[in-house]
Amino acid sequence: MSTSLPGQAPPHAGLADDEIDLGALAGSLRAGWRTSVALAVAGGVVGLLLTFVVPARWTATLSFVPQGRSAARLPNALSGIAGQFGVNLGADKSESPRFYAELARSRSMLDSLLLQRYPQASGDSVRLLDRLDRGGRSPADSLERARRAFAARVSTRVDNQTDLVEVSIETPDPVLAAAVTNRVAHLLNVFNSHTRQSQARARRRFTEQRLEEATRELRATEGELQAFYQANRGWQQSPALQFAEARLRRKAELQQEIVRTLGRERETAAIEEVNDTPVLTVVDSAVVPQRRSFPRRSVFGVAGAVAGLLAGLGLALVRPAPGP
Repeated sequence: MSTSLPGQAPPHAGLADDEIDLGALAGSLRAGWRTSVALAVAGGVVGLLLTFVVPARWTATLSFVPQGRSAARLPNALSGIAGQFGVNLGADKSESPRFYAELARSRSMLDSLLLQRYPQASGDSVRLLDRLDRGGRSPADSLERARRAFAARVSTRVDNQTDLVEVSIETPDPVLAAAVTNRVAHLLNVFNSHTRQSQARARRRFTEQRLEEATRELRATEGELQAFYQANRGWQQSPALQFAEARLRRKAELQQEIVRTLGRERETAAIEEVNDTPVLTVVDSAVVPQRRSFPRRSVFGVAGAVAGLLAGLGLALVRPAPGP
């Protein structure tokens, strides 16, 4: 047992100002535990009450699988020629699930969704732009503000193994959420039937143009071959004339094959332009959600309780510890 001599400070008096007295800290926490518990309960109750005040939001989800075109592509040689004219005839990434996920959140898609009228749970219909009511100095500014707010409520998910795409949209009304989400599938199909048809139309036009050129070349070669036969009736007797005749005949046969190939591809492109555009296979349509996605009572209650508990601990630490 140590004792301090006269004129000496007690042992604990030598603690630096920045050191923590664990005993005093534990005493403060023991003394304020009732306050901490009370504030935690009060915080949980406040959190639950806030769920009745904060505007509720509902989330609807749509899932689909994009189907690519099954029509045969042009041969590689013709694809290379078309590329020189700025026409992409090869496979592209615009048929991938990731493309559709990004398209669902694109500016043109969001604007189309905002400007459309939808039914609500109250029975009337309203534009989504008016329902969000973000204000603005002009119609363009109102649309810009609503687009930024709405983009944060649109989420997508892509399953790389199954190519399944999920689109989830959160709105202030459950019926509105389902209607807006199902509208996404409709707009994607419109994109397929209008915008994507332009690619098939470009392939058909290029094939028709190349077919006309190949036909003219074939006619010219056939004319040369005919003129050769007329000018050289005894070409079979001359090795040099036999070589010239074989060369012209091979050229004509090659051009005939090109004309036949282009003719088949022209018919294929014409059919693809009308009937074989990419489509979406809807797996699950959006239904009216029965539970709101925000605010959640459990999350608000726990968050309020944790905030109250932390406030109680803070008060216990700053409050002077009780004497012995």
